[in-house]
Amino acid sequence: MGIITALGRFNRALERVLNAVLLMLLAAFILLIIYQIASRNLPMLPAAYATEELSRFAFQWMIMLGTALGVLHADHFVLEAFARKSAMGRFTRVLRDLACLSVGVIFIVFGQTFAASGFNRIASASQLPMVVTYSAFLVCGILIVLFSLQRLLLGATQGFDAMERELDTPSDIEETAPPTNKIDTPSTNQSQQETRS
Repeated sequence: MGIITALGRFNRALERVLNAVLLMLLAAFILLIIYQIASRNLPMLPAAYATEELSRFAFQWMIMLGTALGVLHADHFVLEAFARKSAMGRFTRVLRDLACLSVGVIFIVFGQTFAASGFNRIASASQLPMVVTYSAFLVCGILIVLFSLQRLLLGATQGFDAMERELDTPSDIEETAPPTNKIDTPSTNQSQQETRS
């Protein structure tokens, strides 16, 4: 239980850092785009050709870090084909977390080589080494593995329902949606009134 608790604390600290980093990246991205637009339309502002590259780098990092956070809270797109309480529903949710773990491992394995290739390349406008952006895949893979491991270990020890209550982002749809039979099947009084009119 100590490993799971330590991993949970570490991941919570990582999540706080990632939220701050993502806010800074978003602010930088917006400011760079605004300056890019302003410098094209206002001749008194000097043209900064690096803004396009830097905004692209910020966007790539936002995508990769946001993807990792999405894995932690199961915010990625999920299509549920089976009832959540059924055996197949539980199995597919475990399979989903195992698939995320596998993707994280793939990102780590191939991301190392990809990041290393960035040491030999320089961005043309900003003159930054391309490892700055190429390492996003490696970092994302490490984060996905850490977050997926937490989900799987919690699910194995406390049950997947308890793990999902603790980690998943709550869905208003699940809590407030009326039963589907009332939506799909009109009441007999309503259907009789519709046929009369």
